[in-house]
Amino acid sequence: MKQLLPTRYLALLQVVVIPFFLGTFNWILIGDAYWHNWTTFGWATGVVIALAVCNFIINGATVGQLRGATTPSDPYIQLLMRQFIVTATGSSLVFGLAFFIYQWIDLPGFVPQLSRLGFGVLFTILTDAIVTVSYESVHNFSYWQQSKQEVETLSKAQLQAQLDALRQQVNPHFLFNSLNALSALIEENPKQAGAYADELSTVYRYLLRANETPLVTLTAELNFIDSYYHLLKTRHGDALTLERRILPGTETRQIPPLTLQLLLENAVKHNVILPEQPLTIVLSTDETNRLVMSNNIQRKPTRALSNGVGLSNILSKYQMLDQPAPTIEDDGREFRVTLPLV
Repeated sequence: MKQLLPTRYLALLQVVVIPFFLGTFNWILIGDAYWHNWTTFGWATGVVIALAVCNFIINGATVGQLRGATTPSDPYIQLLMRQFIVTATGSSLVFGLAFFIYQWIDLPGFVPQLSRLGFGVLFTILTDAIVTVSYESVHNFSYWQQSKQEVETLSKAQLQAQLDALRQQVNPHFLFNSLNALSALIEENPKQAGAYADELSTVYRYLLRANETPLVTLTAELNFIDSYYHLLKTRHGDALTLERRILPGTETRQIPPLTLQLLLENAVKHNVILPEQPLTIVLSTDETNRLVMSNNIQRKPTRALSNGVGLSNILSKYQMLDQPAPTIEDDGREFRVTLPLV
């Protein structure tokens, strides 16, 4: 993740630190004559500004190459020390040229003294250390703030997904239909009603525990879908068919919980299901460890009410798991959703 420094910090660095450094550096090399002679002040200031531009370009390119050659496994302190050594050495050499330039142009008021050059280099190294530490501190603080915001955003998204999943789990419409079907079966076929009640309890037991783990095995989802499909099949009879074409070896792969239920409910919700217009849903896996659920399209005359948490919930789960996004295809005859198996 790349984080830019705050504009205010850059402005402070340019307006305060740079002029302070340039003025102090010239005062160390030249002495009080730097402030008392306008010719000396003008020439010396122009020289160090030109050197500062060169230093900025050289150090910027060098640090860029240094960071580009760094791997995520490299210790941060080691990178920081390398960066400081490179920039301090470069700055000392570049600004050290000022001493010889002043001597070469015979700058008024300048008396060459190696002790002043030594103090100038020492001041350059000290300033570079302060700037590096300040730069990295503000950079890391900004990085931490951005990371914190991203964590909060992901947490909110996860909570929203859990809330949406909970709404889906306790879908009153589905529960109402299930209880109506159970009530009718009790009068017509008590034995079948008992089996229906067992499957209904299995479904809700799974629903209520679904969010305990981010992933479940495909086998667990298929077992749950068997119970869920039993409830739908009892209501719709031969008008609804679910075909399973699961390749051996893919059952141990994982997917987010309730994924198949959301897809199955989506197909049932948006399509006509009648004996003369049967809905066929095909659930299959392939050699590339992908799961595909498809159904023939026979849309209802009136658009079914939807809270929009079905397919979007699945997409959000895969995004939070940092997995490839599912693909959705609709050619007008067949609706197909392809999911990566983890």
